Amino acid sequence: MTEPVEVAAAALVDAAGRVLLAQRHPEAHQGGLWEFPGGKCERDEPVECALVRELREELGIEAEAWRPLIRVRHDYGDRCVVLHVYRVTGWRGKPQGREGQPLAWVRPEALSDYPMPAADRPVVTALQLPDTYLITPPEVLDTEGFLKLLEEALERGIRLLQFRVFGLDQATTRSLYERAEQLCERAGAILMANSALGLRRPTGLHLTSRALRSLKRRPVDVRWLAASCHDADDLARAQDLGVDFAVLSPVLPTPSHPDADPLGWERFAAWVDGVSLPVFALGGMEPSLLETAWRHGAQGIAGIRGIG
Repeated sequence: MTEPVEVAAAALVDAAGRVLLAQRHPEAHQGGLWEFPGGKCERDEPVECALVRELREELGIEAEAWRPLIRVRHDYGDRCVVLHVYRVTGWRGKPQGREGQPLAWVRPEALSDYPMPAADRPVVTALQLPDTYLITPPEVLDTEGFLKLLEEALERGIRLLQFRVFGLDQATTRSLYERAEQLCERAGAILMANSALGLRRPTGLHLTSRALRSLKRRPVDVRWLAASCHDADDLARAQDLGVDFAVLSPVLPTPSHPDADPLGWERFAAWVDGVSLPVFALGGMEPSLLETAWRHGAQGIAGIRGIG
């Protein structure tokens, strides 16, 4: 088998939250498509060194602040690539197409409007997702209090939430979900409904691990699809199903599941490396672990306690 081409790529994000795209030359592989700036790593060149070099050569800038975003493996048939993608938020100089390539600054929600190589699609999803996934407590004794806490979380900047409330009758659950959805819409946040609730036509659907294993194809009527995973097979199944992102747990010990065998960060990283989709770390998470999660290949952290 031919060795994959190792590529360092940058998602440059400016102060307004826009992302820089560059258009490939017509005669290049996947010519005419838009991509994230970067290029092939030289033999034995560390990926981050390649990132800095490519941005200097391609855009005329000096990268100063970056962190891992996602790693993507893709087989085009005639070649296999591994994209090491970094979110770059600090640089010196003004990006210019030094090789004559057109550039465009694009809002994350509009990235899907630009035709890109297939390997870049998971990168677009990663850029459209935040780094924190808040899961609601499973029990609600006071619906008004629940909505107040939800509103406070949105005011703090939470932009991705899972509605996971059990023990209420169907009508109350549906009403509470709809009110939560309205709050999220006003805040520009994504609300995912846990599949065990059986809510009809949610905008976002989060599959339990059981639901993940039972589905044969991706539901066609949801905008966002996520899945709970507990091992490498679950992650592979989630990728085959076409989920937008996954949650892998438990990474660290948790009070709610004291008998569970935590994965640890090394096993988490190894399993995430086997798929090309954003994966949140769940289990024992708190904001101080966000950078640790990024270093081990995570999109970010998820949880009920500690991050809300």
